Amino acid sequence: MLASICYQTPLGNMRLRGDESGLVSAEFTTEASATASSKYPPELPLPLKDAVVWLDAYFQEGRQLKRPLLKASGTAFQTAVWNQLLQLPYGQTATYRDLALQLGSAPRAVGGAVGRNPLALFIPCHRILGSRGQLTGYAWGLDRKQWLLNHERSALVISLS
Repeated sequence: MLASICYQTPLGNMRLRGDESGLVSAEFTTEASATASSKYPPELPLPLKDAVVWLDAYFQEGRQLKRPLLKASGTAFQTAVWNQLLQLPYGQTATYRDLALQLGSAPRAVGGAVGRNPLALFIPCHRILGSRGQLTGYAWGLDRKQWLLNHERSALVISLS
């Protein structure tokens, strides 16, 4: 049975779902009834506890920890695209075309797989840009995408200082 919690981010609430085998989904939510908490039940599955620690480090300190155990469900092609996204370093971007060339596919097909990413932030689809480096498509809104890219770039500058 999947456990579900709501995590408060600077960009709004995020619904996390998972079990002992991994984090299944992480989605921004506009649920009026969603109440994010800083106290979670002790029986919360370890991957969800790890996800909260990871998100705390990401948003509060601008740093990356080892990702929690992820259990994204998708087609073989979607999984291949998501695995490529996991290779993209913190604070760096790539284009749909870059990913398509790496995978021997078409940019539109890659875009479709990126758009079906069930694990916002954990699989960093926000780091993918259009062919000319422009912001394009983000399931959670271009304002959030821009904020996340700025946040990562700022954290890199601070850590290099």
